[in-house]
Amino acid sequence: MENILGREVPDFIEGYGSVKHFTGAFANLGERKKVATKIQSAVPGNRKLLSSVTEAIAKTGVKDGMTLSFHHHLRNGDQIVNLVMQAVADMGIKDIHLAASGIFACHEPLVPLIEKGVITQISVNTFNPGPVAVAISKGKLQKPAILRSHGGRPRAIESGEMHIDVAFIAAPSCDESGNLNGTRGKSACGYLSYAYSDAIYADKVVAVTDNLEPYPNCPIEIGQDLVDYVVAVDSIGDPKGIVSGTTQITTDPINLRIAKQAAKLIDKAGYVKEGMSLQTGAGGTSLAVAAEMRDYMLQRGIKGSFGSGGIHAYFVDMLKAGLFRALFDVQCFDLAAIASAAENPRHMAMSASMYGNPHNRGCVVNNLDVMLLGATEIDTAFNVNVITGSDGIILGASGGHNDCAAGAKLTVIVTNLLKGRLCVVKDSVTTVTTPGETVDALVTEWGVAVNPRRADLLRALEGSGLPVIDICELRKKGEKLTGTPKEPAFTDRIVGVVEYRDGTVIDVVRQPAG
Repeated sequence: MENILGREVPDFIEGYGSVKHFTGAFANLGERKKVATKIQSAVPGNRKLLSSVTEAIAKTGVKDGMTLSFHHHLRNGDQIVNLVMQAVADMGIKDIHLAASGIFACHEPLVPLIEKGVITQISVNTFNPGPVAVAISKGKLQKPAILRSHGGRPRAIESGEMHIDVAFIAAPSCDESGNLNGTRGKSACGYLSYAYSDAIYADKVVAVTDNLEPYPNCPIEIGQDLVDYVVAVDSIGDPKGIVSGTTQITTDPINLRIAKQAAKLIDKAGYVKEGMSLQTGAGGTSLAVAAEMRDYMLQRGIKGSFGSGGIHAYFVDMLKAGLFRALFDVQCFDLAAIASAAENPRHMAMSASMYGNPHNRGCVVNNLDVMLLGATEIDTAFNVNVITGSDGIILGASGGHNDCAAGAKLTVIVTNLLKGRLCVVKDSVTTVTTPGETVDALVTEWGVAVNPRRADLLRALEGSGLPVIDICELRKKGEKLTGTPKEPAFTDRIVGVVEYRDGTVIDVVRQPAG
């Protein structure tokens, strides 16, 4: 059937089941569900330490068809997913649902396990372009991948919608009883926020560490009451791989101009004020906007309430300068953020559920004034795609994109209008990640488009000097320079199910033809 965004989404998807259709960004917020937390069997602390990952797989009773979960705070430096899944394969176990909060290029060894049927389904909320994403796009995964948001994943776990049999937590610091943290040790990666729901709700929890500390290991981020077994290995990963994206302010003059215009829009809209809150991505243009905001705040003596999300050195510097009262951290984007998390009590951990779960008692994104986001594509209805390229190949997952867009008072997309030989603005995006009703403005090098839903914002920008333009005209400008691209062809096979943060299906990803 056709959903309210005009996307063809069937009522039933083989390998996924019945579809609960997307009916609006805020239509299902009253459907919070709760399930009882697990009751652990008592395991004396001195019996938790096991000799190997293989022993942990045996002790936890991993068998065909189970769901195993992992977190992605080591990002492109992670070694635990590959280590555990290869051990699973070596033990002859198959048909595994891999519930990893993030998958990166370093996880290429998973591709042959997908081809052999060891892994038959994947649920993920952060996807970097790489071999696993390509394999899924080509139809190698037996069941459709489930692409959730950062808030949608803990919502699914806590409601019982996604039941985790065994959670494997890469622990940079841990003792034999399972008290662990992510801010200490040679592989320190920052707070382990994405693993909190897994630790609480999984049937069994295994901490895998390369830094076994004497009891008690401090500070305790995830406690021994939630951990069944501990395994010590030589290395859980390389923290240098955390910096796997652009985490430097752009020096490109076009992108700097975009950043200045975005900051001016935020100011004219009235959000540069005492107590303001802000989140940016780690892209160069977004960071340049953060730098512009810092200058506004310093000039006017403004102190913000908090910065949130993935934390980077620029937010750390703003905290040190007294421009924020606190930082809410769901993951660290660079080594400066990791050091800050370990040392500064005002740099605080938040669970992924606290961050963006729309069905809990209140998530942090609802307190955001301003959110800066990127886009692979955006259409004339302001729907945004960050999941697939224009060729239909999977490039990413929602991450916090639709969580923050729904929660923030002002959601601004910052991007070049022209990327390569393509115009970012289309009549209809290839895949909907974030519905247009939650997006307020688009800032490009060729002009600023404001969602007609925000008549108040249009009024605020009158006389601002900003080049405000209708988004349809912006598309025409772009396509005049690039030409109208040929739309990709797809087969009928669904290789990915795009869940909105509330668990409804907002779109599907079909296998590209050819």
